[in-house]
Amino acid sequence: MKMIKLLLITIFIIFAANAGAQEGQDIPIWKKMHYLSEEEMKLPHDNAKDFYPTDPPDHPVRMVGEYEHMQSVLVRYPFGLPLTLIIEMSQDCGVTTIVANQSQQNVVSSMYQNNGANMNNIDFIQAPTDSYWTRDYGPWFVIDGNGEFGVCNFPYNRPRPDDDDIPIEVAGYLGIELYGMDLEGAGGNWMCTGLDQASSTDLIWEENLNMTHAEIDQMVDDYLGVSDYHVLPDPLGEYIKHIDCWGKFLGVNKVLIGSVLESDPRYDDFEYVADYFANTLCDWGVPYEVYRVFTPGNYPYTPYTNSLILNKRVFVPITGSTYDSDAIASYEAAMPGYEILSVMYDGWENTDALHCRTKGIADMGMLYINHMPLLGNVQLQDEYEISANITNYSGSPLYPDSLLLYYKEGMGNYQSVIMTQQIGSLYMGVIPYQEDGTVVSYYIHAADESGRNANHPYIGAPDPHEFTVLQMIPGLIVEPDTLLFEDMSQAIEGLEVKIYPQDNEDVVIDNINQEEWDEFYWWSEPVVDFPYLLQATDSLILTVYIGIPVDQPPGYVQDTMFIECEAGDHEVLIIVNEDIISGINEPRDPISISGIYPNPFNDLTNIVFDMPQGGHAVVYILDNRGNMVSSLAGRNFAKGEHRLQWDGRSENGFACPAGIYHLVVKTDRAMGTSRMIKR
Repeated sequence: MKMIKLLLITIFIIFAANAGAQEGQDIPIWKKMHYLSEEEMKLPHDNAKDFYPTDPPDHPVRMVGEYEHMQSVLVRYPFGLPLTLIIEMSQDCGVTTIVANQSQQNVVSSMYQNNGANMNNIDFIQAPTDSYWTRDYGPWFVIDGNGEFGVCNFPYNRPRPDDDDIPIEVAGYLGIELYGMDLEGAGGNWMCTGLDQASSTDLIWEENLNMTHAEIDQMVDDYLGVSDYHVLPDPLGEYIKHIDCWGKFLGVNKVLIGSVLESDPRYDDFEYVADYFANTLCDWGVPYEVYRVFTPGNYPYTPYTNSLILNKRVFVPITGSTYDSDAIASYEAAMPGYEILSVMYDGWENTDALHCRTKGIADMGMLYINHMPLLGNVQLQDEYEISANITNYSGSPLYPDSLLLYYKEGMGNYQSVIMTQQIGSLYMGVIPYQEDGTVVSYYIHAADESGRNANHPYIGAPDPHEFTVLQMIPGLIVEPDTLLFEDMSQAIEGLEVKIYPQDNEDVVIDNINQEEWDEFYWWSEPVVDFPYLLQATDSLILTVYIGIPVDQPPGYVQDTMFIECEAGDHEVLIIVNEDIISGINEPRDPISISGIYPNPFNDLTNIVFDMPQGGHAVVYILDNRGNMVSSLAGRNFAKGEHRLQWDGRSENGFACPAGIYHLVVKTDRAMGTSRMIKR
């Protein structure tokens, strides 16, 4: 059951805290405001004192999400927060306060101690600052391919050089690597899932006009491990254009989006971004669960999405408006098991509240569980293997008897089984046979000798993974069930999969997925429209090709083709020899898609591709499930650069819904290349 608290702060305490902060001097008004002052508008944005670009972290790199475990929260003195909130946060988590000097540190230490802070959780960084928006200028935490934590620094989009240097100060204080990503931005215009996806408003494009959209996408992939970057129009219509004013990832598969009245001129814009996520697959391969919170966007209504998730607690800014209780209810519905705390403060603004003025510091010794969950309908099996990679960044050994897979059937009680080590950090547990129609809930638990414990999903039992066991009578025979590509000629010419009905019955095929992975890209022909009726006397022959990789992995790499039909799913394992991957990397008249703009788009997007040798090419659009959407070209092209346009419509002229699509270009000389389009 959720616990809800209300943190009340009196005017007296606010004034007292501010009085101590000012130390007898007035704070310039621009230092209290989130937007640029007149003076700042005249200053260049390239006046960072100490920023310098560096090489990106070793891959695979991963950026830590807000809802992962934090060892501390970063705030700045003079405060932009109620003191009672800081005291409350210190009870269960570290509080790292930026102060200008030892004198300020002494003042703040006394303030904390006199008001009941847990002083064991208090530490300080002495560094000059210009403002209290630690979210915007604070450090972004990444974990490189060697399992080492680092700070990703970036040019802050305000001419406030002391603020701009805070990531450098934090990296030095923590003793971890510092990376310089030369992409101007602000933390308030960034949210990530902690896996492959992140999102910002198109302010990120406006602030980096010296870069193409593709170059920006590549940079966030290189430095942050974000391969799926959702850049969206800003529905709020305010000067700040920060995504945390109207949106927030609450987990890998959940997003909170603001809403306005239907009579509001911005209504369609808010519905667009909500629909966008509802039609987008999260990192777990299912559409995002979209939750809404009413956010009118004018004072005294705070941006309720501008909250802080701090471990298993959520701090929500309120002002005493009539919509506060509805906002709390939205968080309750979206985040069962979390402690929801309301923070009342008369210093919140309609574009600037709690999230803007706090920044989590990742737990350097976190216990991290990486798992691709079973979700939705699952074919009835003798047992269900659940595997996860468990990484103990503290270096402290795992407790073998703590590595548990908890599961329950329907409304029953949780049972547990030990997860056993397979190889390295990979562990596996087994859920036993379940009757047809059983709803299975499960989560993974681990603990290590550092005293840390972790669950997957993060909150564990209150909001577990869930799948339904169904007896789906096989309706297809698929041969072969494994495709092994061993040489280049097989990759170029393709390998065949034959699909035909079983028991002489017609079968409807719902989908044949086509995937793009870091290791390789595969696709099949013919591309058919789904649902596809396969008559009892007929068969479907698919030719499967291997495309151009973006990496060269060691050994064999593999993926799975899912053939979905009304009678059940069928899997074909695709295994590729590394020699093919190496060979494909050799120059072979490559196709390069040099531009897709705008991307995302509403009405029309331009597609630019280059054919070094010329020749026949086919260009088409697939949806995210591999279905053919539109054929853009199928003809001879001269050597050089070519431009096409897609109006977002299907082959039959209907407008396609918001979502992710794939542009595919293939020629006789090169097998093909693909790029993502967001609509």
